[in-house]
Amino acid sequence: MDKKGIQRDFQGRWITTERFCGLRPVNVFHRQLDKTDIPSTAPQNSHILFRKRFEAEGGRPAWIYISADDYYKLYVNGRFVCQGPAPGYPFHYYYNKADITDYIREGSNLIAVHTYYQGLVNRVWVSGDDRHGLILDVEQGGEIILSSDESFRCAVHTGFQALGTAGYETQFLERYTSGSPQEGFEKPSYDNSCWETAKLRRNVDYVLYEQPTRMLAFEEIEPALTWDERGVTADFGAVYVGYLQARARGVRGERIEILSAQELEEDGSPRWRMRCNCEYREEWQLSGGEDTLNQFDYKSFRYVRLNVPAGCRVENVRLLSRHYPFALQAAPGFQDEELLPVWNLCVNSLRYGVQEVIQDCMEREKGNYLGDGCYTALAHYALTGDASVLKKLLDDSFRSSFINRGLMTCAACSFMQEIAEFPLMVCHMLVRYYELSGDRAYLEECYDALCGVLDFYREQYARDDGLLCNLDKWCVVEWPAAYRGGYAACVEEGKVCTELHNVINAHYIGALQCMNRIAAITGRERYCDETSVVKAFCGVFYDAGKKLFRDKEGDDHISLIANVFPFMYGLFPEEGTEEAILGLIEEKGFTSVMLFGAYPILEGLRRLGRKELLYRYLKDEGAWKRMLREGATTTFEGWGKDAKWNTSLFHLTLSYAVLFLMEEQEG
Repeated sequence: MDKKGIQRDFQGRWITTERFCGLRPVNVFHRQLDKTDIPSTAPQNSHILFRKRFEAEGGRPAWIYISADDYYKLYVNGRFVCQGPAPGYPFHYYYNKADITDYIREGSNLIAVHTYYQGLVNRVWVSGDDRHGLILDVEQGGEIILSSDESFRCAVHTGFQALGTAGYETQFLERYTSGSPQEGFEKPSYDNSCWETAKLRRNVDYVLYEQPTRMLAFEEIEPALTWDERGVTADFGAVYVGYLQARARGVRGERIEILSAQELEEDGSPRWRMRCNCEYREEWQLSGGEDTLNQFDYKSFRYVRLNVPAGCRVENVRLLSRHYPFALQAAPGFQDEELLPVWNLCVNSLRYGVQEVIQDCMEREKGNYLGDGCYTALAHYALTGDASVLKKLLDDSFRSSFINRGLMTCAACSFMQEIAEFPLMVCHMLVRYYELSGDRAYLEECYDALCGVLDFYREQYARDDGLLCNLDKWCVVEWPAAYRGGYAACVEEGKVCTELHNVINAHYIGALQCMNRIAAITGRERYCDETSVVKAFCGVFYDAGKKLFRDKEGDDHISLIANVFPFMYGLFPEEGTEEAILGLIEEKGFTSVMLFGAYPILEGLRRLGRKELLYRYLKDEGAWKRMLREGATTTFEGWGKDAKWNTSLFHLTLSYAVLFLMEEQEG
């Protein structure tokens, strides 16, 4: 997987500032249980600008090839072009190719780039590693007419100050100071003569590949505004991902307080101390002239409160929504009008939620989670027919094998977490992807990587009968823990789980089954004979008297979560097991499980052709319809706002309902 894609050897060089140029890359990668100090020395939250004039011919096709670490926003002749790249590991880092023909004019042209080094160890980027830089080539007429080098000028943008961090050290909250010396740097008229010259980055270790996914689309959203004597509250009508835009004029040095939220408090004010554990409070300091707000990092919000100093004028309040390009290609496969709002909720979530990567939530973590992503990426593909986001998720995850052959939970980031079930879920996801797409070639590409994952699990964790135990990866089972139904095994994050328990082994057997299916599709011999593992599983966990599965070895407790995965994968040792599990679902209730337990119930019903019962659960008053009753415009991180102690109101996992609501597309 690490050699896949279009590689480019740039004529340009990696450039940066004097402060960064000599830093050696810091290794941020390790197994989760291996506690490691990361000795980062680079200044965090560094907004670094680059400018360069160049000559070009107007009207002729022109392309730019560009990348930056961690991120960039590109301007040509004062106009915004694009931003990126999508996150990647240094040995398979991404560059963007953009058509800039319409931005180029005859004669002198200006390229300006706002780059950013965040420096936090989190789920967003591979950052905190002391790597910063910019690289680019501009091509016209088959020739490179501009390359990044020491002739570029650079400066730190002093208009951005940090106001603490949000979420799980996910981003820096911003105070933007209008009138800073660097404001307007992207305009051709700006004078950068006092800037320093760029420095070549030493200790460069990137291997650059063209980003396999498209760049972001942008959409301006107008609000409904409510004014009072202290300021204005904006309602954008739905939760989005993006940036607040506005213009203002006031006394120099005065500050507008910006409070962003996904919902309102009981008194009607925006709940900026959000239930997802983000506190979206930022500031805008005025210059005394006509000011335009500039926000670099994005947030997820619906409401904004601007507390405005007396005498200050604010206008043109907008939300610039950012999302992956989305064109709906699928249609609902039902006649029931009760289900249409559920369909629309999930479609809207995927339309506006998917970014450069598949993320779990849009604010607290912004994490490229493999397990959540399996569901979300499959749903996104089913709706759009665009598999590039799905493939990037898996390819980046497979590349994490350099840290751990059993893969990491979050791909292409510096946050080291391992959840045991997530890599095993990939096998089922690929089988479902093939059923929807007929894309045998991608299964062939993934085959060796999948074998490596399953080989790792067998070699590291399997006992003599083939069942897995003593896992040094966290078995999440179901999330949050309150929805595990009293699951008897101790599955505490950060500790080796020594117990032999049901859910991880059900996932493992499902992965073996799906792997054999993939082998058959790709014309290979069976990966293994899972019969003995299934027999051992039933021997340890199956209660023949109740025709249900127990939670763990040596314990008689039976939870719903211990039965939904055997149900999904058809592990029915005898006649009556299927109906016994369905009876347990009815007894406990569909919504007694949540993020990871609801999908196998629905998938099992789909596989068994039980469409009437499938639709009944999709219409359950406590599931997606509860979200809608609570005002959801995007899927929640649970069935309701109080499902978790830190519920995100824009979380993509439960958008997987569309997989069971769309017209059947299998060939």
